[in-house]
Amino acid sequence: MNRALWKGLVATMWLALPAITLSYWLAWSRLPSRLATHFDAAGHANGWMPPENSFVFGLGVTAVMLVVFTIILTLGRNSGAFSWAMLGFSYVLVGVMVYANESILNYNLHGNPVGPWPVLIAVVIASVALVAGTLGSKRGQILPPTTVLAEEVHASPAWGLILAVPAAIELVIVAVSRNTGLRIGMGLGAAVLFLAAILAWNGFHYIFSNAGLEIRTFGFRLQSIPADQIREYAADRWSVLGGYGIRGMGDCRAYVWSNTGVRIKTGAGQVFLGHRNPERIIHDLDVLKQFAH
Repeated sequence: MNRALWKGLVATMWLALPAITLSYWLAWSRLPSRLATHFDAAGHANGWMPPENSFVFGLGVTAVMLVVFTIILTLGRNSGAFSWAMLGFSYVLVGVMVYANESILNYNLHGNPVGPWPVLIAVVIASVALVAGTLGSKRGQILPPTTVLAEEVHASPAWGLILAVPAAIELVIVAVSRNTGLRIGMGLGAAVLFLAAILAWNGFHYIFSNAGLEIRTFGFRLQSIPADQIREYAADRWSVLGGYGIRGMGDCRAYVWSNTGVRIKTGAGQVFLGHRNPERIIHDLDVLKQFAH
């Protein structure tokens, strides 16, 4: 990836700050003493603040987002599809902040309605692209067909139930609510939670063969590690602060639904395999290395 181009694309995001500043500056003399700054799902104002506070808040939140995205994009510059997906996701969210501030000004100056649809659609599309980019990056080459030595499954029905409960509650709200915006928001949230619940219930499948290690879920290949790339491995703990599911980015990945597992150091980075019996994973890796070709 061209480093200068990447830096330029990341730096361009910061134009959001002068864009927001210019919008407020052009409208400042016409703004009321109190701005409607918060709206319900139907677009009705339900929160107000002085123009100074609105400007500082909008600019501050955008600046924090830019700092976070810049750090992530700088660290993940060479992460293939993930890098571009994250860049697009960052642009969309920063664009949403510019759009939100512009919508607030237009509402207070001209009474233009504030609708959640453009923001909601943009965020959903960007989120799907980010997930696809994350799953599609750093997967490694498909391993050649060979003898399967062992297969382990790391799943968590408990986490599946924990995630399914709020999803079911959101679906009940969707069924009884008459607010279209609320129903769409809750429906999307329920879909995401149900997908995560199914992922936790099905779990990660670790397939050990003469050619190496393959990690799958729902039959989809998440990552392949050739046998000759496996350098070291040992049982390790996983912190709850690291989260669960598919974690990490770039050359460091974790597939985990528990606080124990095995950390593998490869020629390209690290992979953490969650499992409640790490000794089984170590045994399978020992056999893999013994029969690797």
